[in-house]
Amino acid sequence: MRLTRLTQLGTAVVVAACLVAVGSGTSIADGVPTPRLATAPNTAAPDRGSAPSAGNPHGHVPVPAAARAVDTSHPDRVVGRGTPHSCTSDAVVRAIRAGGVIRFNCGPRHKTIRLTRTAAVRNDRMHRVVIDGRGKITLTGAGKRRILYMNTCDPRLGITTSHCQDQATPRLVLQNITLANGNSVGSRRDGGGGGAVFVRGGRVKVVNSRFFNNRCEATGPDIGGAAIRVLDQFDDKAVYITHSTFGGAPGYGGVCSNGGALSSIGVTWVVLNSLITHNRAIGRGANPPHAGTPGGGSGGGIYNDGNRFRLFVRGTVMRHNRAREGGGAIFFVSNDRTGTLLIARSTLKRNPSLGFETAGYPGIFFLGRGHPQVRHSTIE
Repeated sequence: MRLTRLTQLGTAVVVAACLVAVGSGTSIADGVPTPRLATAPNTAAPDRGSAPSAGNPHGHVPVPAAARAVDTSHPDRVVGRGTPHSCTSDAVVRAIRAGGVIRFNCGPRHKTIRLTRTAAVRNDRMHRVVIDGRGKITLTGAGKRRILYMNTCDPRLGITTSHCQDQATPRLVLQNITLANGNSVGSRRDGGGGGAVFVRGGRVKVVNSRFFNNRCEATGPDIGGAAIRVLDQFDDKAVYITHSTFGGAPGYGGVCSNGGALSSIGVTWVVLNSLITHNRAIGRGANPPHAGTPGGGSGGGIYNDGNRFRLFVRGTVMRHNRAREGGGAIFFVSNDRTGTLLIARSTLKRNPSLGFETAGYPGIFFLGRGHPQVRHSTIE
């Protein structure tokens, strides 16, 4: 059965050809897959010790130098003095506020640091903020607060240019670290979203990191990003996500109105060798909201909106993400139809869109230039 439905997204009115229920999908190489719908919801659970590892172990696409980890062998700051008790929330917040290359010395075992306030990146300190957990650090918002906040247009953090939304610095790098149980609910002053990480301006990249059980606002047409929300990047450069995990197993996924893992407006993403599973977009009514609804519910894994931007998904697995409205895996709307989507050497399976998706691309809702480019990938 085919359902064609009139919906309005951003400033554009579009006709979404969606919801073709069939059997199994098709493995494709530059071809068109057969769509499929699934309906099983995910469940949320607290982080556990046997958590999924970072990245897609079978993802081996080449990683450009700009997307790789930073050398932190000579840190500017070290959190902790060799014991777990010395690694405190205040120490983390102070180090990030000061900037530079940050490492941790919390003893030989994995350490979870519960933040009692959000760590904010200053705009007028060191131009680079590198947070390297060396695979042994979890920063948690304890389900009460956002973990990291960077906003070049927030006067509380120092404005250093007259064009803050296109400011070259700070450059934030998260590597070898876990961010869990972040929660941005109540933060709509800055636009909302970004349960673990909110970024506006400057640059951000993530390498070999994990995001578990993060949350953001449950409703709203443009609020998104349970793990990461990005608004603007310097010179429209890409956000790199490399060998990282968002969810990864039942009970570890993110939940938000839109973008159960990642969300942005007008931002290009390059997602490499990563794992995005068990995330949910739970809003209701799409964008703009249908009458009598609060809006949202699109992009179970990734939510991208705006005009000229691109999304590259390479060497990545997206499974068991779910959208109450459109795009169980990916929601991509380029209002001026200049944006492009490329999926290469990736697997997208069992990402139900309960409202609408683009015919022939199960789990994806796409409005942009031409059609999604799919190369050597499986979409079912």
